[in-house]
Amino acid sequence: MGSLSMQFPDPEEEINLSKSKLDQTHLLNLFKSQQKYLNHFFQNLDLSQTLSFTQTLLNSKGTIFFSGVGKSGFVAQKISQTLTSLGIKSGFLSPVDALHGDIGILCNDDLLVMFSKSGNSEELLKLVPCAKAKGVYLISVTSVKPNGLMGYCDLNVHLPLERELCPFDLAPVTSTAIQMVFGDTVAIALMGARNLSKEQYASNHPAGRIGKTLIFKVRDLMKKKEELPVCKERDMIMDQLVELTSKGCGCLLIIDDEYHLLGTFTDGDLRRTLKASGEGIFKLAVGDMCNRHPRKIGPDAMAVEAMQKMESLPSPVQFLPVVNDDNVVIGIVTLHGLVSAGL
Repeated sequence: MGSLSMQFPDPEEEINLSKSKLDQTHLLNLFKSQQKYLNHFFQNLDLSQTLSFTQTLLNSKGTIFFSGVGKSGFVAQKISQTLTSLGIKSGFLSPVDALHGDIGILCNDDLLVMFSKSGNSEELLKLVPCAKAKGVYLISVTSVKPNGLMGYCDLNVHLPLERELCPFDLAPVTSTAIQMVFGDTVAIALMGARNLSKEQYASNHPAGRIGKTLIFKVRDLMKKKEELPVCKERDMIMDQLVELTSKGCGCLLIIDDEYHLLGTFTDGDLRRTLKASGEGIFKLAVGDMCNRHPRKIGPDAMAVEAMQKMESLPSPVQFLPVVNDDNVVIGIVTLHGLVSAGL
């Protein structure tokens, strides 16, 4: 396969799709061309202008609204969602819907960031005077200059664009890639400036794996009360088979009269005992064959810690008894339960 270190195609030669066969070389040339156009953006971006833009967003006392038309609108919506996920008040304002009532959401403390390759989108130009009348701070993010938006906005950001990857220099593929890179990079800069912690980020993503990892505690996922497979140490093994198999934990938690944990007996212990004792298993109590030193965990431990403890060597286990500071059983957490919860 080709290497990304191969020579750039001649920028003066447009790629003629109608005469080119789709093969590895052609595809690699497209990627190299896109890389070249993106490098043009990185090499020519005005960082002082970008810093002013980022600082303005950071200092905002209101909501940061994003707007755009067509593909730029999709980018604007995605960047708005990124900021929202970072705990920054943000929203997307459709320029068409804004002119039919949605502009009522704007207040004089808000910012309106308009993404447009040309800066001459009719819908945005119609929105500008209406938003300005609401006292909103206006920002344009464009790639062609001069343009119509620049003369009306309080701050203008130029995203350098050499050309589109499209052979006709028309389809917005490079320009939207540049917009996305710019917006997401600024979002991460805001994340750092606001000192957003991993825990704060996770709290905004409770359904995602990182959120579950940093939010869920053992108490949130453990089985408790009537779900617990408990027995006493003098109970006969054969009398506890229903309890062992019906609770879906693969074990018995052996307790005393005050619910203190004395040990555990697993379905693996049952198989080993049956193999070693044969019919003698009918005369054995659970306490005769149990593990008196099982791994256990507290209810306030993180669920991910429970998973790590189960998977640790020398022998992984499928469950952990959950006990309080007095070694009283209050629950059980299983590997299956943790995996089912998305950890």
